[in-house]
Amino acid sequence: MKKIVVVAVALMCVASLFMSCSKKAPKKAGGAIKVGIINNPPSESGYRAANVKDMENVFSASKGYEVKTFYSLKNDEQLNAATQFITDGVDYILLSAAATDGWSSVLKKAQKAGIKVFLFDRMINVSDDLYEAAVVSDMAKEGETAVNWLKAQNLSEYKVIHIQGAMGSDAQIGRTGALDAEFAKGTMKKVVQQTATWDEAEAKKIVESVINSGEDFNVIYAENDGMAKGAVAALDEAGITHGVNGKVVVMGFDCNKWALRELLAGNWNYDGQCSPFQASVIENMIKSGKVPSKKVISDEKGFDAKKITQADIDTYGLGD
Repeated sequence: MKKIVVVAVALMCVASLFMSCSKKAPKKAGGAIKVGIINNPPSESGYRAANVKDMENVFSASKGYEVKTFYSLKNDEQLNAATQFITDGVDYILLSAAATDGWSSVLKKAQKAGIKVFLFDRMINVSDDLYEAAVVSDMAKEGETAVNWLKAQNLSEYKVIHIQGAMGSDAQIGRTGALDAEFAKGTMKKVVQQTATWDEAEAKKIVESVINSGEDFNVIYAENDGMAKGAVAALDEAGITHGVNGKVVVMGFDCNKWALRELLAGNWNYDGQCSPFQASVIENMIKSGKVPSKKVISDEKGFDAKKITQADIDTYGLGD
């Protein structure tokens, strides 16, 4: 009888060990790892197009992934997509959230369902036990780097048109923060602060409105390259000089190659880097089952029109 009990206990231990080990391995469906990717649409910007392409290249069917994607700039639509992915039984959700708030409930559902969540590009306001890791840019540092560069220009005055990205997004909050601090201290004047939701045409309208009002300005701080491009189009139509030796300092973010060429030509003054390449870092964590850090920060810099080289454009520029 004792032998039977010992054997039974041994079998239970083996079964328990097997179940424990099986939880650590990726769940499979038809041999494929099921991944749900929630992101902003590639049309949002050159940065986003590069980010989407990077995700597609890494998480592909040829590499053993069954991928479902959902693109939206609206947080409620992204939340609905995440809920659907949970219902569909994906193994992993990769998330670049449109806004920082509202994600706790759905991520708790994912956790309860045994679905692992990786954040990329943007942080969200949730307890960090609800996701495996975040592979992101330090958006606040991007803003601080840009504003410190602007202060170092030692302008006699700073009259700023501030064109913001999608309100509530991690990128907008981070890139806004350092400039808001200068406005609060009175070291810089806020001529206008308005969102163009990353859109070039909307940014142009904002600058046209300020020009038509007759209010003076000498800095345009646009939170992505597309909006900076729209702002410059308004300046050109009004015959207002800009860039190196121009009246208006032009600042953008993302480091698209075409934007960095504007710096090299002296038409813009500054562009802040934002790396879109996070997919391979996430895949390494999925494959290895090891997370080296809860938050993995991309190494980034800012570029000055007076110092940028063609080699910088070739190395750091996005797109063609």
